[in-house]
Amino acid sequence: MISARFLPLLAGAVLATASPAAAVSASAVTAATPAPAAKPAGIQRIDPTFWWVGMKNPKLQLLVHGPGIANSTATLRAYEGVTLDGVQKLESPNYLLLNLTIRPTAKPGKLQLEFKGDKKTTYSYELRQRTTPGDQQKVQGLTQQDFIYFLMPDRFSNGDPKNDYIKGMRAPQVARDSMYSRHGGDLKGIENHFDYFKSLGATALWMTPVTENDMPKASYHGYALTDYYNTDRRYGTLEEYRQFVEKAHKNGLKVVHDVVLNHMGSKNYLFLDQPAKDWFNQWPQFTRSNYNSSALNDPYGSELDRKLYNKGWFDTTMPDVNQSNPLVANYLIQNFLWWVEYTGLDAYRIDTYPYSDPKFLMQWGQAMQEEFPRLFLFGEAWVGSTAQQAFFARNIFQPVDGFKSNLESVFDFQSQGALHDALRGDQPNMNRLYEALQGDWMYEDASRNVTFLDNHDMSRFYSVIGEDFGKYKLGVTWLLTSRGIPQLYYGTEVLMKNLSNPDGKVREDFPGGFAGDKQNYFTAAGRTGQAGEAFNYLSKLALYRKANPVLATGKLMQFIPQDGVYTYFRYSDAGTVMVMLNGNKEEKTVDGARFAERFTGFSSGTEVTTGAALSDLKSFKIPGRTAWVVELKK
Repeated sequence: MISARFLPLLAGAVLATASPAAAVSASAVTAATPAPAAKPAGIQRIDPTFWWVGMKNPKLQLLVHGPGIANSTATLRAYEGVTLDGVQKLESPNYLLLNLTIRPTAKPGKLQLEFKGDKKTTYSYELRQRTTPGDQQKVQGLTQQDFIYFLMPDRFSNGDPKNDYIKGMRAPQVARDSMYSRHGGDLKGIENHFDYFKSLGATALWMTPVTENDMPKASYHGYALTDYYNTDRRYGTLEEYRQFVEKAHKNGLKVVHDVVLNHMGSKNYLFLDQPAKDWFNQWPQFTRSNYNSSALNDPYGSELDRKLYNKGWFDTTMPDVNQSNPLVANYLIQNFLWWVEYTGLDAYRIDTYPYSDPKFLMQWGQAMQEEFPRLFLFGEAWVGSTAQQAFFARNIFQPVDGFKSNLESVFDFQSQGALHDALRGDQPNMNRLYEALQGDWMYEDASRNVTFLDNHDMSRFYSVIGEDFGKYKLGVTWLLTSRGIPQLYYGTEVLMKNLSNPDGKVREDFPGGFAGDKQNYFTAAGRTGQAGEAFNYLSKLALYRKANPVLATGKLMQFIPQDGVYTYFRYSDAGTVMVMLNGNKEEKTVDGARFAERFTGFSSGTEVTTGAALSDLKSFKIPGRTAWVVELKK
């Protein structure tokens, strides 16, 4: 369930001034079908922009765009292993669909596509050789041993001032004094700090979308894409992004590509010149989503509520894509196969996952994993219960209206909310952490879920807990020792703070990433005071986790919290680690006899962040607001 107070900062929301009650006329959200052009005047583009021989699926559908192109007859010059199986016209005369088969015998080269009308146009379409199947550094996927660092490219670091201004784009100027304008961060800036990520213990980078977002307002966040086949040039070129992924891999860092299936930006050429009205979910007047997924699997739910959820729009500037149209579904599937093959990226983070057509989600997920078995897929399912969250991941449930999720992983909003509940205020409620994991029986494998403290759509963790450093350590310890794949939002490691409303300062620039910054948190010398202490604590624990797989892949046993103290164990044949979290202000005495089933064979332990020895496992006196991570010794 998404609270209305988050709407101004939703990944999908572009207009900070948009009112939830806003309504616009049908003409404002529906582009009229263009009048037929008398003559074909050339081809403006073909999507996908190029393709490969050797793909598992031999079928390729090309979307050809150009004024009056539908008035042409399309043919393919003879090319061994490739056939043109059919040509399809759409509602708009400015589009043609070409259906090709690329057999395993086809070789890389240039297809010559001819379009004949009053004039003749020839288009040379490139087929490339695949590289991902044999390259083990490409499409590596994610596992429980990874630690994801999440950042917003525009707000992290400006490594190439030359791309701060791009002529012709709708919001070309950098204005760091405005939270809703571009600030100038880019791919080069991120690349410059690969060593920083490694020193922190991170193994994977997730960036908000790097695809083109040529919108006139708030285009910095990237979730209103305007070109499915290009990067945003203010971050870097398409080739520079491919090189970025390659360099990240050479530095031992995986890359998570953020994608939006549900909607696009209203300045996308596909919306400005619509192939057909049924490529979008159209309404007589602007209609928002109800933002409530409950209707999808409510046995008593109404069809209206389901339709509003799946087909309502996120925002006036975010056209909702009609994925129940098989042509649209195929366009999207090909696009996201294209990005993986071209760049070698390792995982897709799927924005607003449940809002898309359920049958399309199954089709999309199957296509991704059939072509790229190692590709990791995890989705944003910001919903109101563990059962609803599990519904959108691989689970034990029976299909509902034909939907059975094939998504490997979801963001664990339930455990994140439980952590906030547990650490807010003076009275700890550590039972919430226990209960958040108790429902893991509903998943096929909950250890694949992505855990987190906060993100770009919510108040920062350090502010939520009242800037209490003891509570901060409790949260960080839970993140890096509980089950799941941990994700850290940029700046949490140096105590960046602020609330999500009203001014969006949870998306401030990382100190030191921009010329003229007074502080530089990228250096140890710049991380003074508690910021340095926070970084050192988190990095020490993350590097320990990286070197000791038991914290990532070991089994988990948790004990019902008592007197505000939550204790759990990660264990395997390689060793056992006890985690004890005291949420109270005061010291607590814990009876070790309660954990006898996990202490068998062990006589002492070492707290890994301080090196302190625990010589007695029979009784513990744990200080208030303290986290212990104890490696047990025989």
